[in-house]
Amino acid sequence: MVVCVCNALKECDVRRAARGGAGCPTSAYRALGRKPRCGQCFSFARELIAAETASA
Repeated sequence: MVVCVCNALKECDVRRAARGGAGCPTSAYRALGRKPRCGQCFSFARELIAAETASA
C-alpha cells in the first residue's frame, strides 16, 4: 500500500525504517533518503511506526 504519494513510499518501506530505529515519520523518511513534503501521510506513517515498535 502507498503511504506517501509525494515520495512514492510504500508501507513496507516505512515499516523497514521503523525496524531500523526510526521513531517518527521524519526520521523514517530521512532513513529512506527522502524528505517529508505535504504531510498528509504523517498520521498513517505514525500508526505504522507504532505498530512496528510494539511488535518488536
